[in-house]
Amino acid sequence: MRTWLLLLLCGTVATAHAGQFTGKVVAVLDGDTVMVVRNSGTPVKVRLAGIDAPEKAQPFGMASKTSLSELVFHKQVIVNSLAVDIYGRLVALLEVDGNNINEEQVRRGMAWAAEGWRHSRRAPTGVPIAGAYSNYHSNKIYIELQSDAQHARRGLWAGQEIMEPAQWRKLHPSVATSPRH
Repeated sequence: MRTWLLLLLCGTVATAHAGQFTGKVVAVLDGDTVMVVRNSGTPVKVRLAGIDAPEKAQPFGMASKTSLSELVFHKQVIVNSLAVDIYGRLVALLEVDGNNINEEQVRRGMAWAAEGWRHSRRAPTGVPIAGAYSNYHSNKIYIELQSDAQHARRGLWAGQEIMEPAQWRKLHPSVATSPRH
């Protein structure tokens, strides 16, 4: 009975966030996570798909958050949902005035082209639940944008101590002990 109820609740969350919607960004939590209030008034935590930004306590973490704030804070966005992650966040593409914000963070050197989501499970509604990263990034645009940022030494690529967030979290477990934003 409890399992059935849990599946029903997961399906309700996934259905509530599925598809495309518009809303206003009311908070930027870090360089790849925002809080969007849907036009219906419902707040939704959104994790930008396909990218991974430095943690706030890591070098360039606050610069990445500031960059994302410049792009989206207090702005109307279009949210194209792709999945729900293990923390219950909507994994999505964000768009402002026709600009892909996920791509722009990578272009600016404020995020990595994260390895692709492995859709290991699906909610009862058919919406993928992002369970883990795969071993490659399938979006060639993100890879090219990252390569350009690296060669131009933009953003985090200008630094000396470049470390992917997943590796940084492993080395700093006391800082990264709470669930991701």
